[in-house]
Amino acid sequence: MPIPLENILYSARRYNASDIHLIAGLPPTWRVNGEIVIADAEPFSAEELRAMIIAQLNDEQKSVLHKEMALCYSQNINDFGRFRISIYFRNGSPEMAIRTCSDQILTRVELGLPVTIDQLLEKPSGLILVTGPTGSGKTTTLNYMIDSINSSRKCKIITIEDPIEYVHYHKKALVVQQELYTDVTSFNTGLTHILRQDPDVIGIGEMRNFDTIATALTAAETGHLVIATLHTSSVTQTVERIVDVFPPEQQPQISLQLANSLQGIITQQLLPTIDKKSRVLAYEMIVIDNAARHIIRENESYKLYSLLETGAKKGAVTMDSSLCALYEKGLVGYDTVLSKATHPDSIRLKYNRSEV
Repeated sequence: MPIPLENILYSARRYNASDIHLIAGLPPTWRVNGEIVIADAEPFSAEELRAMIIAQLNDEQKSVLHKEMALCYSQNINDFGRFRISIYFRNGSPEMAIRTCSDQILTRVELGLPVTIDQLLEKPSGLILVTGPTGSGKTTTLNYMIDSINSSRKCKIITIEDPIEYVHYHKKALVVQQELYTDVTSFNTGLTHILRQDPDVIGIGEMRNFDTIATALTAAETGHLVIATLHTSSVTQTVERIVDVFPPEQQPQISLQLANSLQGIITQQLLPTIDKKSRVLAYEMIVIDNAARHIIRENESYKLYSLLETGAKKGAVTMDSSLCALYEKGLVGYDTVLSKATHPDSIRLKYNRSEV
């Protein structure tokens, strides 16, 4: 018999797994410190996995899954805490990818974030972007920012998330969290309605298309602080992605809006430590100043990297310098640094190590 879901969730919490994968033909699989670990157990058949998945769903969720062939939601499950659950189909059968959610938001120091983050959060308005690949800790950083503002400012915070992973309680701020498909039909329509609800701070789980990006830019320009995530791998690529998502005739106006509203970008990667027992954050970060605004306005984003290299006093950090700092502290291995570096040849030269 396959392992019951409760046992799988218990093991995920016990071994501090970030994700659980339930795939037909395989035993339960966890991701621990970035690496896949397969349980020594009986594999799930497609029929057994389908029965387990359907048993977790209410009628509305079953309807969405049938119509969309995919479903993503969050749920508190028994005594195991909150999980983000993604259901998809393979070979006509449903499978699950489950993200474990923490009920505790770590401090900036525990997360490995720079002090510049807190300085950005003092801005009354504008756009702050958290970017990186899937599994790089974007949602964790976003929720740290929301919690930090909630703890320090009397204001109204509204978020749109897909799904809600961290539940925020009212501290100094009013916090309203809305979940995609439960409270709003899309990020764009939800964001349009949020602007009518007297927000000071808006959190967007992901800027997915030009409608959401356009509305977010307008909100940031009109006196709101907007914090959003985006799937991009560098500061330069982030600016390019936002502009390029629009038709060519709109790009000059978007470049101007972005230049006027953008406050900062942090791009993240989570790396396995040298002992493989945990992961640490590497990041690239820029705080937007007049020089950066001019570059963005003129659609010359390729010049931003030079500002990253020379702007340490203003809080700028390149990904390579962050990686080198982790390596020099003995936290990550040299091969890890090379595999994640923007300019690996420069890393080799810095440490006088050959390519072989």
